[in-house]
Amino acid sequence: MNIEDMSTDELLQEINALAKKKKEEGLNEEEAKRQKELYSVYLKGFRQNFKQRLDNMDVRYPDGSVKSLKEAMEEGKKNQ
Repeated sequence: MNIEDMSTDELLQEINALAKKKKEEGLNEEEAKRQKELYSVYLKGFRQNFKQRLDNMDVRYPDGSVKSLKEAMEEGKKNQ
């Protein structure tokens, strides 16, 4: 299966299986390469998901106004 097409759960299962094998008996060169690729794909997806969540957050001010987190951060930088 192509790594890019794997679900997060599938990625984590394979990452954990390789980590367990590495700890117990070690990995061959191919398995170590696969582990690095899996970590890379997992972290890329994690970062994208985290950024998307931040992009969808709002900040509510005491006066009741609401701004997107991005707008609030930009405004905060201007006021420094």
